[in-house]
Amino acid sequence: MIVVQLKEGENIERALKRFKRKFEKTGVVKELRNRQAYVKPSDRRREQIKKAKYIESLQREEE
Repeated sequence: MIVVQLKEGENIERALKRFKRKFEKTGVVKELRNRQAYVKPSDRRREQIKKAKYIESLQREEE
């Protein structure tokens, strides 16, 4: 359970922003999206390799 303590005189929008940040860090939404459809392990591996190649190409462009 996510708990956000309100500090004295704190704006509700600010506390809500902290709550949203904590909730995002838990990864619940990401996990739900991943579970919506089954992805074969070979497809998952292929996506990881594709992402790694893309990130590597971006790093090479910077240099």
